[in-house]
Amino acid sequence: MESSSFLTVNNQEITITEVIKYLQISGKLGNFISDVLRQHIIEQEINTRTDIEISSALIEQTIINFRLKNQLNEQQKFQEWLTNNGTDYTTFHTSVTFGFQLEKLKALVTESQLPEYFIERKIYLDRVVLSRILVDSRELAEELHTQIEEGSSFEQLAKEYSLADERVFNGMMGPISRGTIPDILRAAIDATTPGQLIKPMEIEGRFALFRLEQIIPASLDDPQLQQSLQNELFEKWLGEKIQNLTVKIQVN
Repeated sequence: MESSSFLTVNNQEITITEVIKYLQISGKLGNFISDVLRQHIIEQEINTRTDIEISSALIEQTIINFRLKNQLNEQQKFQEWLTNNGTDYTTFHTSVTFGFQLEKLKALVTESQLPEYFIERKIYLDRVVLSRILVDSRELAEELHTQIEEGSSFEQLAKEYSLADERVFNGMMGPISRGTIPDILRAAIDATTPGQLIKPMEIEGRFALFRLEQIIPASLDDPQLQQSLQNELFEKWLGEKIQNLTVKIQVN
């Protein structure tokens, strides 16, 4: 296969062979090939499936909305924007269409697997909000536990005694994935209701007193979560497709 010009820089031609060499030297050839294969598989799926049809009216309305949002409703301004972004209307239209086709393909590929995948990942998707007082000794942790049960302020004691960074927030920790919590703490949380104290426990050589503030269960009804899981499944599907390809680079 003969090398052909790929770019012209200051009237000097850069062949596709040189492009491959540059990518190889810079360590970016693998990512480049991966991106090409990824797009190749997606394009093939879109072109061969009969269940991916996007309304032309939807495409046109999306382009109109884009132009209005970006103040490109005047044809001259829109043309200048296209030129400045190195594209033309045909390519832009194709890109918008491809975006809808890709989302439809993702939905079709992952639809049957999504419920089961959600169940598998649920322990990591569920979150809890905790408050914590972290100290060096079991005796102090138990004493603080007693004081709180007798009416002392958890928040004030966290400020005074906790060694953890969240003491400045009265001991309040941000939402934490249930799957990343130590088993001993997760078991205690499962037996606790929001607002209750959890007895002091040793974690990584220190002693912590927790209060469960809130349980935030994951749900497939959450569009953002559903989209995230869909993307994960789709990338897994693409990876498996790529692994089964036979790839040869044909350059001189």
